[in-house]
Amino acid sequence: MKQYTLSLLLLLLAGLLPMKADNITVNGTTRSYNVIVPKNLGENRPLLIFCHGYNQDAGWMQNNEFKNDNVSMEAVCDTAKFICVFPNGIDRAWDTGGDRDINFIKAIIEKMSTDHNIDLNRVYLGGFSMGGMLTYNAINKLSDVVAAFVSCSGPSTVTPKTGLRPIPLLHIQGTADNFSNVQPALNPWIKHNGCSTTDRVISNYNGFWGAKLHIWGPGNDGVEVRLIELQDKGHWICKEPQVYTGKEIWNFCKKYSLNKTTPNVKITSPATGSKHICFAPKDDVVSPDITITATADDPNGTVEKVEFYDGTTLLATCTTKPYKTTLTTTTTGKHTLKAVATDNDGETSTATVEVTLQAPTSSLTLSTDFKEANALPAGWTTYDSSERRTGYSSGYTSGCRVLQFTGSSRGFNYGLYFRNINGNAHQGWAKYGLSDGGTTLSLAPGHYTLKYKICNWNMSNFGAVELGIEKRTGSTTIASQTYTPNINIGNVASNNFASPQQQTFEFDVAEQGDYVIAIYSAPTGWSDCIVGQLILTVNSYLPTGIHSTLHEIDDNRLYDLQGHEINRPTKTGIYIKNGKKILMK
Repeated sequence: MKQYTLSLLLLLLAGLLPMKADNITVNGTTRSYNVIVPKNLGENRPLLIFCHGYNQDAGWMQNNEFKNDNVSMEAVCDTAKFICVFPNGIDRAWDTGGDRDINFIKAIIEKMSTDHNIDLNRVYLGGFSMGGMLTYNAINKLSDVVAAFVSCSGPSTVTPKTGLRPIPLLHIQGTADNFSNVQPALNPWIKHNGCSTTDRVISNYNGFWGAKLHIWGPGNDGVEVRLIELQDKGHWICKEPQVYTGKEIWNFCKKYSLNKTTPNVKITSPATGSKHICFAPKDDVVSPDITITATADDPNGTVEKVEFYDGTTLLATCTTKPYKTTLTTTTTGKHTLKAVATDNDGETSTATVEVTLQAPTSSLTLSTDFKEANALPAGWTTYDSSERRTGYSSGYTSGCRVLQFTGSSRGFNYGLYFRNINGNAHQGWAKYGLSDGGTTLSLAPGHYTLKYKICNWNMSNFGAVELGIEKRTGSTTIASQTYTPNINIGNVASNNFASPQQQTFEFDVAEQGDYVIAIYSAPTGWSDCIVGQLILTVNSYLPTGIHSTLHEIDDNRLYDLQGHEINRPTKTGIYIKNGKKILMK
């Protein structure tokens, strides 16, 4: 009894009420939780709900995972004056896909509002391991009541629903804890928030060796996605003084509120991650003009101006709608485009998107982006006669997507899978360069080679694949080739398979324009294809400026580009007839 009294006294002296265990009935079931309430809390203070991992409970989360000799979650709560609730899952687990525990979280928020008059605009949700997976599930369902979300060691395949607001998200994970799953979990949210796909990295974060802070954004409405990477750390909460998880969670979440006073700003065009690729002689590379448009409003006033930037270079200042400008540049590489909205109170918000202007000197490896399982890479569009998918998108468990192969012997590690469900001609395909894929592929007149490695996925009798080069507008095919694979992986990603022999597809482009690389599976039901390598190379560019001759040429006479008369073309190429360039197949 004396020991308990002393402990209670120490807590009171520290400014904290003792941890309280409480119950609440949710959908007819009694649920329990622990709650930390700082002394002299006051009204209209924030709430953090943090969910334990599988086979843990609220007490373990609070008293073991969040405590060390120097700091505790109670101390963080007391300093910042916010409430922290540790809920208990049923059977020490969480419903990470349904609504059972979503309703529990809602009930906790209502109870804290009744008991402590919390600020309902500053409610935050996080979790460890399975609790982190629950947090991802809650984003799509609780974004109207939770201002920011945190996952510790709990990556997920949940992706944003249509129309969801920009979501502040912090993820914390050790590199010895299935770290390869983290980036795929974050990518859909980075894209959804309109954040740059290139992160800013702070190494040895807070002086802690091996810790890295990755920051994507600010994106739309100034929202960020952050990752704290912990070198060699395993599946546990980091309690080091330099990177104390409880403090990191609070420092991230406290910046966000559902009741914003700063302007809302969003870049509506171009889409983040857009890429413009131009194959052309060095002196003839042309980058397209990019129209930048944005929307902006202010929840408690008016927008005074919207400024557009390319990096740090001011492009334009707009004081009235529509908010738009044009980027005209010849500088290749990544461009971070920003829209900064300023309201009548002088408060600002920033939105960013990233676009890339690329001018390959000789070749471009399109399969480099086949590096994330269950995703569709940027630049690609697929169709299987039922569903059309565009990249970048992720979270797929069936249908057209990137597959990761894990056999002890395999021809490649990742491949783009697509299929043809109904069996009609050209009803199953993957295309690179369509407008909805976010990438433009511009080709100057010249001779090109497409190198590829292709398998079948589940076709023991094999199915022919048609490759084509099509004009982006009108889909006219300018060249095509048919190839029948001789390797079938066997419908299981862990199967062994040999590397397919590299194939080559040579073609000529007669006029400058935007083109699409198209790959079609066979015109039979459930035909399929796996693309494991795809490299586009320019062999030579054609001389430009030949538009007419000085004398009339007989209709039956052809000349090559060096001016030699050709009696009968022996190969596909560009020739001159009646003073005009023509393509002979």
